[in-house]
Amino acid sequence: MKLPNLRWLIIALIGVATVVNYIDRNALAVMWPEIAPEIGATKEDYALLVTIFMIFYALGQSLFGRLFDQVGTRIGFALSIAVWSVAIALHALASSVLSFSLFRALLGVSEAGAWPGAAKANAEWFPVRERAFAQGLFNAGASLGSIVSAPLIAILYLAIGWKATFLLVGLLGFAWLVPWLLVYRAGPEGHPWITEAERQHILSGRQSAGAPAGGDYAPTWGQILRHPESWAVILCRFFIDPVWWLFVSWLPIYLAETFGFDIKQIGLFAWVPYVGAMLGSLFGGWLAGRLLHRGWQVGRVRRTVITLGGVIMLPSLLLTAGAATPLAAVLLIAVILFGFQTAIGNIQTLPSDLFSGRSVGTLAGISGTAAVAGVLITTWLVPVMTAQSYAPIFALGAALVPLSILAVWLLGGRLTPVRPDGSPTQK
Repeated sequence: MKLPNLRWLIIALIGVATVVNYIDRNALAVMWPEIAPEIGATKEDYALLVTIFMIFYALGQSLFGRLFDQVGTRIGFALSIAVWSVAIALHALASSVLSFSLFRALLGVSEAGAWPGAAKANAEWFPVRERAFAQGLFNAGASLGSIVSAPLIAILYLAIGWKATFLLVGLLGFAWLVPWLLVYRAGPEGHPWITEAERQHILSGRQSAGAPAGGDYAPTWGQILRHPESWAVILCRFFIDPVWWLFVSWLPIYLAETFGFDIKQIGLFAWVPYVGAMLGSLFGGWLAGRLLHRGWQVGRVRRTVITLGGVIMLPSLLLTAGAATPLAAVLLIAVILFGFQTAIGNIQTLPSDLFSGRSVGTLAGISGTAAVAGVLITTWLVPVMTAQSYAPIFALGAALVPLSILAVWLLGGRLTPVRPDGSPTQK
């Protein structure tokens, strides 16, 4: 059996996994206003749970990044989603901040595998000119998961309560494993279902023009960190990812505290910003592909689209600080997340632009860990800076955006494949 366009089926399955990922991680935030009084928890306790999740998420990024490079994409994804599905189901047994902490730690380390895994699959299955759009499809899954999660979790909570809701969403990951293990049998070099035309299309376009012929430089962690291009990716994510997580972790709490929303109202409003995020994912990938088709050099495309995303984010963050109505707030946040996803798809594509398939997962994991480090700092600032309003934390987010863009421009060089000595491959 031969399937045309098998690569798009692969990335679609990974996108669905991301939908499940975000339903699982957002479930606690949506139901927290009702869970908290039941277990006697506070806003600071919620910040602690977010911190624990993010610490183990950071560890999981580097752990799974290396694991994917060792065991491959098929088994790496299966392990990641099986463990995180067990972890979210175990939330049904939680009865205190301590037990929630244990289960959030397990969820964090396992859910982290999706991102280095997606970067590796992207490098394996897509030529350079299609990678940003493929990454955009994957990131659109995160946005779609956030769109679906708020109303879905609210409906389930109202119907069956929070414990049964955690159990039910835990089943989603195991349902995903069936088509994944059936479809993802091997990489494009040896997959029995791929057509020869698609195989050649993928293999012939894996490296950008000007990369050394037959080059397969696969550096260790230490060697990766000696390249300034790697630090461009790492620092860019350190500064920009806190903006996304500010809303993923705190949007339901923000709506509850600022506008007095209950779970039903959160379900009605909290999905809106992620429509903007989903559109930004697709737009950033489409624009990058369009510019590459016009003959732009890969590094120039990445810098341009990343900068455009930042230009969209910064003023929107400042305007959100003064939003007077919930409708104005969620629409402005939708613009912020549109800009974020326009940029992040191209940022996450950089590891596959810079290094070979054998190191993509490693750099993606390291940069993911750096991203979480930035998120942890902002997580503990939120309770302190939002005592009176959320305006100060939105202003902080706005200040981080230009720092992320500067990292790409100052450290990224031409953002083209690097040689062992660190010299660029294009002039």
